[in-house]
Amino acid sequence: MKQVTVRLFAAFREAAGFDTLAHATGAETVAELFAELCAAHPGLRAEAAALVAINNCMADWESPVGDGDEVLYFPPVAGG
Repeated sequence: MKQVTVRLFAAFREAAGFDTLAHATGAETVAELFAELCAAHPGLRAEAAALVAINNCMADWESPVGDGDEVLYFPPVAGG
């Protein structure tokens, strides 16, 4: 198991009811980690245009999760 810090922003934070969480995971990718979070927090749902970062660097959804990583999830944003 890896220990990671998860940070959620905007609508993700509101849906899950937290902004920062220390989380033990067996997930190999940030997509698998988000699926774990969605299963544990039913209000949280994956969004196709959502962005993710690992240790403050933008990443893609198949990026690996390492022990001690901080993983940030950003929902899609609309605006003009």
